[in-house]
Amino acid sequence: MNRFISRRGFICSSTVSLAVASVALAQDAPATQPQRPARKDKGPPIAPELVREFVGAGHAKLDRCKEMLEQCPTIVNACWDWGGGDYETALGGASHMGRADIANFLIEKGARMDVFAAAMLGKLEIVKAACATFPNTREVAGPHGITLIEHARKGGEPARAVLEYLESLG
Repeated sequence: MNRFISRRGFICSSTVSLAVASVALAQDAPATQPQRPARKDKGPPIAPELVREFVGAGHAKLDRCKEMLEQCPTIVNACWDWGGGDYETALGGASHMGRADIANFLIEKGARMDVFAAAMLGKLEIVKAACATFPNTREVAGPHGITLIEHARKGGEPARAVLEYLESLG
């Protein structure tokens, strides 16, 4: 019996062995991709009329914001579409109305800080970082088309440094 295998024999036997191994592995593999963990059930969407009321309250009604957040804490970042791409949150409303009390309350309750709220609240370092990173930030319109510089003006004395900085940008 010949103990040596030719190159042709080796290649043929290797190819057959690889094919058999591939079939065996494929049979052992799961039929589908591994399942991702199930997402946490978020519950139903918040009723649109509540979102609209909450966003409206963010403009001037701190007590109503508190009541509504007590009843539905997840509404804190709800956004209302006024039409034409004019989206607004309660924080956005507080920000362009100069209501630092409402804005601070909402942020404490988990509202997502944005550059418009930062401008109104006088958070100069945040505004500077945003403008340095994204130079067009000064021209980006906020809710209702209200500019960043107008938000700083609404912030009054606490936002004076932000207003001066934005004015210095031209």
